[in-house]
Amino acid sequence: MPVNKATTSGAGESSRREFVVGGVSSLCALGVMPSPAHAAKGHDINCLDYSRSFLNGTRSFNSVRFWLESRTFIINETTDETQVFYQCASCKSENTFGEKDLFYADNYDFMPIFGGLDLEDLMIYRRHARITPGYRSVSKSKDVWGKPILNLRQAAKPRTLDTWEAIRDTTATATPIVSRTTIRNPETKLHAVIECPVKTMNISLDKKMYQVDTGPIAFPDLAKPVDPLIECISLAFVAFNALHFADFVIEQPTPIIEDGEERCKIFHYSNPINLSAENQLLAIE
Repeated sequence: MPVNKATTSGAGESSRREFVVGGVSSLCALGVMPSPAHAAKGHDINCLDYSRSFLNGTRSFNSVRFWLESRTFIINETTDETQVFYQCASCKSENTFGEKDLFYADNYDFMPIFGGLDLEDLMIYRRHARITPGYRSVSKSKDVWGKPILNLRQAAKPRTLDTWEAIRDTTATATPIVSRTTIRNPETKLHAVIECPVKTMNISLDKKMYQVDTGPIAFPDLAKPVDPLIECISLAFVAFNALHFADFVIEQPTPIIEDGEERCKIFHYSNPINLSAENQLLAIE
């Protein structure tokens, strides 16, 4: 993606901003059942149709379009404020609109995440083959590709998969499935809902079990609330096969060990963690 110039999309009509204050019904629609005292207010949230949901830039030099790969809601139970973070699909560093040599020779993965109040914050990940200081950078989205425009498509008829048989039968068809995983930190009074399309679903007919394995997602460290809140987000994959827990493997500096010695470090998904969670699967008809 363009890295030699500023680039980011604008949340067009700020009416689509996803910072809201309102009632309990929003998170109930998410499949999350908060206590009334801690309900995130005012979300009219439906499951996204991820095959048709995008975020666009508004700068004339590059009206870039990003496909949305996941979104994460972070809810402050004390203030009832919610911030939403949109993780976009990754691409490669490129010489945008060049006459030739469109990929940089020293190439790297490029991924943006937009979020915060009115989508004002932008985090860009640049993952080289080696550890570099510019792995993560945070800026104001309007200063990069212009104020972001969300082009979201809501799923028309999301259906909860609440039995093994429903999960098994839906997985066997060409039906998209979206997962929602809720994690909580009682000390900071923050909880998050991570929503993403299920890219890989494992089914054991012998054990009558399923297992979601998908990513990347925008994983928030709820133990470390920061300002801007986007700073607490890392890239991760999520796996679960039950309703009450989820495992995450997070991208981070990871040593390469050969013959008992550390040869180098790279950014890699490593050191899995296990968290209590509330998981939900939705079929998108």
